[in-house]
Amino acid sequence: MAHCGGVLGFIPSLIIYLVFRDRGPFTEQESKEALNFTAPPTIVAAVANIIAVIFSGISPLTGTVFAFIAVGIWIFLTVYSVLAAVQVNRGQPYRYMFSLRLIH
Repeated sequence: MAHCGGVLGFIPSLIIYLVFRDRGPFTEQESKEALNFTAPPTIVAAVANIIAVIFSGISPLTGTVFAFIAVGIWIFLTVYSVLAAVQVNRGQPYRYMFSLRLIH
């Protein structure tokens, strides 16, 4: 579920990590992996959305570019989160290729 939560950003992964990490090493590892993967892009997408809203009145083209950046990040998170969820559901650990290891 932590990987599937990536579709909504890092909040589901954070909640699962904080609540269920003591259930076992596999749960802790995978929820931490999902959190490390989803946190930075979610923050960047949120900033891009804020910039898009601010600039939409000043420069519509700039606002549109940042909105497309935010959508692209969301698509990226969704695709990789679903791939990870499928593999973890099979009982295999998943390691994202593009992930900052913020939480060890």
